[in-house]
Amino acid sequence: MTQQHPLKNHHFYLIFPNIFEFKGGVQVYSAFLLKSLQELYPDANYDIFIKYDKNDSKNLQNLQFLPHTKFHYFGHFPRLLQTILLAITIIVQGIWQRPSLVISTHINYAIACYILQRINGVPYWFIAHGTEVWSTERKSHKLVLQGAEKVIAVSEYTRQRIIKEQNIDTDKIHILFNTFDSKQFQIKSKPTYLLQRYNITPNQPIILTVARLGRMAQHKGYDQILHALVKIRQHIPNIHYILAGKGDDRPRIQTLITSLNLDDCVTLPGFLTDEELCDHYNLCDVFAMPSQGEGFGIVFLEALACGKPVLAGNQDGSVQPLVSGELGCLVDPNDVEDIATKLIEIIQGHYGNKMVYNPEGLRKRTIELFELNQFKTTLAALLSSNLK
Repeated sequence: MTQQHPLKNHHFYLIFPNIFEFKGGVQVYSAFLLKSLQELYPDANYDIFIKYDKNDSKNLQNLQFLPHTKFHYFGHFPRLLQTILLAITIIVQGIWQRPSLVISTHINYAIACYILQRINGVPYWFIAHGTEVWSTERKSHKLVLQGAEKVIAVSEYTRQRIIKEQNIDTDKIHILFNTFDSKQFQIKSKPTYLLQRYNITPNQPIILTVARLGRMAQHKGYDQILHALVKIRQHIPNIHYILAGKGDDRPRIQTLITSLNLDDCVTLPGFLTDEELCDHYNLCDVFAMPSQGEGFGIVFLEALACGKPVLAGNQDGSVQPLVSGELGCLVDPNDVEDIATKLIEIIQGHYGNKMVYNPEGLRKRTIELFELNQFKTTLAALLSSNLK
């Protein structure tokens, strides 16, 4: 159990894109960061600035926050006004309150942190996830990088990309891996209600991908899996692929499915609720997302915690949750032939790394490395140098 910090007068500003109305990697990371901070510093004050969410008393009733937590919502304003008001509120309130530390979970919202730091010296961190930081040329991003007290990378891959492509002090770049709640993701049998919903038999092999299906998210690799299915069906005729998620790329995806004659073996169920997410991991026989622009990939941890074989790309942060191939299969995300071959091997039980067929071993190792308690321990160590 991580020890609480003995001081009681800390004040944290946290800047999130959203945590209530949409659940992506940044949002999940943000929620875990808030939860961990409040467990480490239960006597601190918290101001949470949320750009896209609207004031929702129902959400607040369903979640537990410390009584001295104040939320500032900007989602009810027009999009351009959101950005302006978010920055102004943080700067003006920050000048008056002088918080102990400001943390932004995305670089896009950290320019207000930089301005506040320049005015009255309040230190700030921001979380570096992936493509938004790796090779950014935006002047505002470069200012944020230079001024940050700490840059928190979600993976070693992201840290190395920042070091390689951005001219900043390497000593300020630290790693705080993505995490998951092991109580939420556990090993279970295939849920009967999902088999019935998708008209799938209990012995029918299932490939699952959970990703944002946006035009800017095609790097997730679902196109490659769809193309690979053409070969996979030749060896495993009853294969079924569930591609879960929502986004503006769905019409193009559906057109691709039809053009490849895959309508009868692909399901697009849309967004998965928290209540059904674990069940979908347990429904599948292999979780596959051969991305090439992933900073880390929380979904990999969730699938591994459910004891599932995982296939991921070998050219981005996906290498981290799979521990360089120890816990799964890494492939060239551009090699459709190899993706198809490896998925066939995994499903037929012939893949060389036998760890992928050890559900309890996958879960145990994933918990050891990435579970929430480890996240909180690392966060406490990072904070100890800032909060005296």
